[in-house]
Amino acid sequence: MTENIETSFQAAIDAGKINGAVICASDAKGNFVYNKAIGERTLLSGEKRPQQLDDVLLLASATKLITTIAALQCVEDGHLTLTGDVSSIIPELGEKQVLTGFSEDGETPLLEPPARPVTLEMLLTHSAGTCYHFTNPDVARWREKFANRQPDEKLSVEELFNYPLGFQPGEGWMYGSGLDWAGRLVERVTGVTLGEHMQKRIFDPLGITDGQFSPVTREDLRERMVDLNPNDTEGLGTAVFGGDAWINKSTRGDFGGHGLYLPGSDYIKVLRSVLANDGKLLKPATVDDMFQHHLSPESTVAHRAALESPMGVFFLVGVDPKTKAGHGLGGLLTLENVDGWYGERTLTWGGGMTFAWFIDRKNDLCGVGAVQSTIPVDNDAATDLKQVFRRDVYRKYATWKEQQKAS
Repeated sequence: MTENIETSFQAAIDAGKINGAVICASDAKGNFVYNKAIGERTLLSGEKRPQQLDDVLLLASATKLITTIAALQCVEDGHLTLTGDVSSIIPELGEKQVLTGFSEDGETPLLEPPARPVTLEMLLTHSAGTCYHFTNPDVARWREKFANRQPDEKLSVEELFNYPLGFQPGEGWMYGSGLDWAGRLVERVTGVTLGEHMQKRIFDPLGITDGQFSPVTREDLRERMVDLNPNDTEGLGTAVFGGDAWINKSTRGDFGGHGLYLPGSDYIKVLRSVLANDGKLLKPATVDDMFQHHLSPESTVAHRAALESPMGVFFLVGVDPKTKAGHGLGGLLTLENVDGWYGERTLTWGGGMTFAWFIDRKNDLCGVGAVQSTIPVDNDAATDLKQVFRRDVYRKYATWKEQQKAS
């Protein structure tokens, strides 16, 4: 039997694997709309309330798409370029060396100068060498030896990601902090915080009033935060991160790679604006460019290797490993049609273990699925449910189109 959103998500709720979900999908004109809030959330008081479409969600890495849009707006404004050296704006990046390994005794890091400058395009596509420590063993070792972190210390982007590059800029690919650095670029060239820029240039044009970076201080938002519950009293998004929200406890300032909170009913507005290419956020040519493959030949090879690695399941975000894929500005980019599903040049990514989004311009469909997991998180269940969301939305859309033809 084909799995559908209603029965699969309810079964997971009944089994105690998730608390609920928020799912939104739309075509460009808003003629087809699917909105579903299922399950319930438990407040700090212990009171249970039905899940609502406007419940405030931690986006985790789904923040990256919105930061990408903010950075591309700065390109359109003439403050940045995609391919120019960013070191004059962020010298901390220009000063980074490339970590190639450690000495035989494992004590001395082996470093070499970068062969070329870091660019915004590299930061937006994870090809700058700015790896997360948990995606690069050498960087993890360097961090353990030299980071000198203090317990409960709140760090800026520059302080938290103070380690060397994991590979030569433009010659590799690995998921990392590139969008956090891109967010700092936005702040330095505009003179306002990333959150302030997003509110004025992204949220206001779309009528969004409920976005805020961690920590969420607005009481009206905190009351609706899904993760502000007895299992996550600080509202850090522990379930979204798979049970450990260390990165939200360790940060100071607006982190463009993970730190935004926003309702699912608002996130779909961003996706739909990009899908429609309506000019509210970016110029049509800029949106077109988001859906192009932006990796160098060397980084393309490294990206394919990463997709085929044991970590590849996280980087494929539900796409079959055999499907041709590259990297656009904002996420994974499919490079061929998948029968009955994603069209060629669908842009897609997610957030933590529980959040998924896609924009499919060929089939005129976008969607966001936010699984509200219990703690401890059942990662397999969350992964399966995200895939049910991705697939069943297309089936519902196909059924709707058949009904339109018949009416």
